[in-house]
Amino acid sequence: MTLFSHKLRKIDGSDTTLEEYRGHVLLIVNVASKCGLTPQYEGLEELYKLHRAEGLVVLGFPANEFLAQEPGTNAEIQQFCSLKFGVDFPLFEKIIVKGEGQHPLYAFLTEKKPSATLKEGGTLLSRLQEKNLLSGKPHDVKWNFEKFLVDRQGEIVDRFAPDVEPMDPVLTSAVKRELKRR
Repeated sequence: MTLFSHKLRKIDGSDTTLEEYRGHVLLIVNVASKCGLTPQYEGLEELYKLHRAEGLVVLGFPANEFLAQEPGTNAEIQQFCSLKFGVDFPLFEKIIVKGEGQHPLYAFLTEKKPSATLKEGGTLLSRLQEKNLLSGKPHDVKWNFEKFLVDRQGEIVDRFAPDVEPMDPVLTSAVKRELKRR
């Protein structure tokens, strides 16, 4: 199975696969509306707008595995993202990104790229550990807003910890590097 063959449902309920994004650089992010990291929606949209013409597509996957921080329906999530952050990048229906019922896309992503680039000086993971909020397998998504960078051929080239913000130079330089490749 390739990245592009995973069956998905857009937030409006229509069926799709990632095939329509073949040839683009993808930033796949599990998102949530009630998280301390939720303001990253703004940076994700900014990154998308800056590099969309060069072939970047940000893909948002709402998930509720982390302290139930995405309780809304797909319609509520879409409305929140649009009104609060002006999100124009593609959003998909709420899925499970870790644990029982994990969506096959996230099983694929975490298997292919089992560890994330950490934020320099970041403390999020240690704070989660102290509060006993890190669970599951070592390669599991750790929290909301973990990011997977995928090249134009569908290969996962990097993974970024949740606290690596969308406009962090570590992430933006990786995105720019992939956009230059054909």
